Amino acid sequence: MSNRKKAVFNWSGGKDSTLALHYVLQQKEFEISHLLTTLNDSFNRIAMHGVREELLVRQVESLKLNLLQVRLPEMPNMEIYEQLMGRQLSRLKEEGITHAIFGDIFLEDLKVYRENQLEQLGMSAVFPLWKGDSLELVRDFIELGYKTIVVGAEDGLHDFCGRIIDHKFLDDLPNYVDPCGENGEFHTFVFDGPIFEKPINFTLGEKIFKAFPKFNQEDLPTGYWYIDLIPAD
Repeated sequence: MSNRKKAVFNWSGGKDSTLALHYVLQQKEFEISHLLTTLNDSFNRIAMHGVREELLVRQVESLKLNLLQVRLPEMPNMEIYEQLMGRQLSRLKEEGITHAIFGDIFLEDLKVYRENQLEQLGMSAVFPLWKGDSLELVRDFIELGYKTIVVGAEDGLHDFCGRIIDHKFLDDLPNYVDPCGENGEFHTFVFDGPIFEKPINFTLGEKIFKAFPKFNQEDLPTGYWYIDLIPAD
């Protein structure tokens, strides 16, 4: 009988999630029951990343894990988000799952928020990448043989949207951008690598710009570029 701790993995489909899962599977401290992903219920796409649900399903099937979805309205407030997420996590707690794993690297306020929310449910948060050096982490990701594409990028990084992350990509990034995009500069979708049974195939669709509501701070980006990934056989 396994004495590993039972955990749910909070999965975005991107490179940080993938690298964190890679480390967790290697260390064998946790038994991963499910990958948990938030989706936009109006568009059937991964929240924030904008990737189609079908590609998410193929990705998780290739990982040979179970997928749990938290389906959010198009513009959820924090109250709705916490209610829906809390409901799902409470069910997992009843099944004996005690830990939730995240791919966060250095955003302290987000870490504290996650820890506080889970503490209310009697669960603990785990951060395998925490305080790792962003450049070293993404280089490790590349050297391990993972392949990922940028599916969304802030308006100043238009040319990076739709690019595969490799060493040339890192060399081309402006100095102000975190190499892992940890500040939200860009989001990714991983489509191949050591923990995947087979690659997730897709073709590139339309690239679109979505404007943000206007802010007072002049240094904030005005919107985000997304590229549509179309499932392929």
